Amino acid sequence: MTTFVLAGGCFWCLDAVYRTLDGVTEVVSGSTGGDTVEPSYDDVCTGRTGHAEAVAVTFDPEKIPADVVLDVFFTLHDPRQLNRQGADVGTQYRSAMFSADDEQAVLFRAARDRASEAWDGGVVTTIEPLPTWYDAEEHHQDFFAKNPGQGYCTAVALPKVTKIRKSYAKYVLAS
Repeated sequence: MTTFVLAGGCFWCLDAVYRTLDGVTEVVSGSTGGDTVEPSYDDVCTGRTGHAEAVAVTFDPEKIPADVVLDVFFTLHDPRQLNRQGADVGTQYRSAMFSADDEQAVLFRAARDRASEAWDGGVVTTIEPLPTWYDAEEHHQDFFAKNPGQGYCTAVALPKVTKIRKSYAKYVLAS
């Protein structure tokens, strides 16, 4: 199993998308990349902790290639937006990849390069060494499935899930 830690806006969207993919065995929403020890979701939302909302995506590379996991990341958010995704603004919503080792950093750079070509340049996604990871509170885990009628889920997360289901149909779990 391999785990990638990725930040691309609100973690609810990333969580919702990655849970639809065959070969993904676990998705944990949380935060990383900041200075505050054990920040709560509310702390991270202030933008003052330095943390990014992120997901730790664990997958079986025999079922879903690492490149696909990373290409999904660059498909489901706009990596050209600095410190924001849509209406979510602040460093906590930045586009970042947190590498656990040099091998991951190489994979991440290659994925960012592919994304830069696909997005016609301007990709601002950072690649940073993975610092301490903090799980978000339980009610943030699998938020989309637990709250399908919630406004953010229907307006923002659902279109992203739909887009990935179409673009990466080969890797989507059977319903």
